[in-house]
Amino acid sequence: MKITVIQPKELGPAELDTWRTLLRESTDHVSPFLCPEFTITVGRLRNDVRVAVIEDAGEIVGFFPFQKHSMGVGKPVGAGLTDAQGMILACGLDLDVNNLLQACRLDVWEFDHLIAHQFSDHHISRHPSPIIDLRDGYEAYADTVKRESGKTYRTTQYKSRKIARDHGELRHHYGTRDLDGLRTLIRWKSEQYRRTGRTDRFAHPWIIQLVEDLLHTNTPSFDGVLDMLWVDDRPVAGHFGLRSDTVLAGWFPAYDPAFAVYSPGLIQHLAMAEQASKHGIQVIDMGRGEKEYKEKLKNGQWWVAEGRLARPTVAAGVRWLLRTPVSSARRTVLANPSLRMPADRLLKTYGKLRTTLRSSAPDRTSSSR
Repeated sequence: MKITVIQPKELGPAELDTWRTLLRESTDHVSPFLCPEFTITVGRLRNDVRVAVIEDAGEIVGFFPFQKHSMGVGKPVGAGLTDAQGMILACGLDLDVNNLLQACRLDVWEFDHLIAHQFSDHHISRHPSPIIDLRDGYEAYADTVKRESGKTYRTTQYKSRKIARDHGELRHHYGTRDLDGLRTLIRWKSEQYRRTGRTDRFAHPWIIQLVEDLLHTNTPSFDGVLDMLWVDDRPVAGHFGLRSDTVLAGWFPAYDPAFAVYSPGLIQHLAMAEQASKHGIQVIDMGRGEKEYKEKLKNGQWWVAEGRLARPTVAAGVRWLLRTPVSSARRTVLANPSLRMPADRLLKTYGKLRTTLRSSAPDRTSSSR
């Protein structure tokens, strides 16, 4: 077996066609995060993205996209951003993990959203990834929500009518290319991260550039999808995600807090699901995570895994000692509602305190000339 490590930009048309073929042969529903276009786009913005091309008997039988960090540590492309991770492999391929990592000059490859059928012997834990299943059409999905979350559905419909009465005509646009709308969504999301004590992903300029670049990607099998909800000419909620031909990956949902009483995020998500179904989307993957809105909207789930592939090296052992206690504690908190809810409240309190301190601090950006 031959393994060649290259940069994503070095993939040619034949390799890309093989990537797409292997991906579709391995699953009925292709996550856009596993499409070659995602790896290529991230690779344009980061110099640590690589792809291992795996050949057997002169034929390409797999691709391993990864980011190479310091100390021999590898992670999935876009780690921390992606809700589906994995390798693109021919069905039934017997892959030697040790040889793969050695060829990639990695001691360990860590994952937290690995598609569950890959490398099951290396999983530390498995987690549900809630989905909106539209394979039977939007009406069938809506009927399920009415039956399972009737109060949520009725309240959302009522609030949809109320926001229109109070503020003006409600408009929804699926698949808009409005860059100003995207930047508004990014601002809302950034503020939400800080307000709730989370790490602000958009504090990294390359992530902003990534999202803007993906907004203008448009191929039959991969695209960035911006979905926006307006009241008259004022945006009130939105979502930016990625799609393959049949899967829309939930990514960055947010709304204007001034309209929170109307639950604009739920209004937008139901409208998005209806339009996505009309555009051929069969599944909306909302991603791993214990969020109330996901529980209200889901009618199914996939599974993703957390774990690591490692070689028997000193560096891999040291990494395990450093990472395992923190990862174990985090999994314990997330799996236990009695721990997760207080932790969430603590993060929100921290976020409010951080915002207050920033707003009360003296402005040190100006200087006399």
